[in-house]
Amino acid sequence: MSKFDVLTIGNAIVDILSRCEDDFLSRNGIIKGAMNLIDAERAELLYSLMGPAHEASGGSAGNTAAGVASFGGRAAYVGKVAQDELGKIFQHDIRAQGVHYETKPDGTFPPTARSMIFITPDGERSMNTFLGACVDLGPEHVEPQVVADSKVTYFEGYLWDPPRAKEAIRECARIAHENGRETSMTLSDSFCVGRYRDEFLDLMRSGTVDIVFANKQEALSLYETEDFDLAIEKIAGDCKLAAVTLSEEGAIIVRGSERVKVDAIAIDRLVDTTGAGDLFASGFLYGYTKGKSLEECGKLGCLAAGIVIQQIGPRPMLSLKDAAVEAGLI
Repeated sequence: MSKFDVLTIGNAIVDILSRCEDDFLSRNGIIKGAMNLIDAERAELLYSLMGPAHEASGGSAGNTAAGVASFGGRAAYVGKVAQDELGKIFQHDIRAQGVHYETKPDGTFPPTARSMIFITPDGERSMNTFLGACVDLGPEHVEPQVVADSKVTYFEGYLWDPPRAKEAIRECARIAHENGRETSMTLSDSFCVGRYRDEFLDLMRSGTVDIVFANKQEALSLYETEDFDLAIEKIAGDCKLAAVTLSEEGAIIVRGSERVKVDAIAIDRLVDTTGAGDLFASGFLYGYTKGKSLEECGKLGCLAAGIVIQQIGPRPMLSLKDAAVEAGLI
């Protein structure tokens, strides 16, 4: 018996979201639609230039854990914050959503990570992330029993930026596989893929990672091609299972020679794409750990992604379980 359905590991970040026009991005050297790593000085500058802002606990894997819990799944999370105000906000928010979270903060410096997210009129988000306390995440923060008790341990590709987090991930994979569990990762961002392509491919080909999540651009970047069909063939050969999201076209799930296409849900209005991929992963993994078919897993993922892009912020404000019941998916 497992205590948890999904354990997620990631950068514990508080998002600070604000709307802007496209020319604001170009004036300030911000790459649209990407996650840009910044230092403390740049973080202060961008914060001073922001308009009215909304604070929300985020971080890719944290959002996925919150999504799993919203479906009624048993979720756990590992991520590093500091003993400061943003750290308290993060701790409160993720626990309030029913996620097991016991990573201990170590003092006030470096401070809790924050991401200045600028949302343009088309709903696209451009993230500017100061990693702060996240850089201290290491093997000592792994909870071995929680890993052993989780059906799937999932981590974000962004963790390849803080150096010691790699050791933590490899240790988690070792524990998970020794206990007959599975591991999963999201490629996170096409620029992140560009930084760590060879390492990501090694994680997949070595069997360290069983299940891979990506969007179309990340899949193309991983194999340095513009041929999407080729990228799908390659990713199918490199890992046990992959789910590739296609924005408004839904998602394609691949396992060996099997291909399952799932449509996106109809939405009233695109508000903010922050967290779309994270919530797709939450729906998919919730379904997967409950023994659902690949098509059902994909539909649960598309449902969660479709709900979160109709609100500001990366964590669902509505019950995903209720939405899934209404849609006849659970």
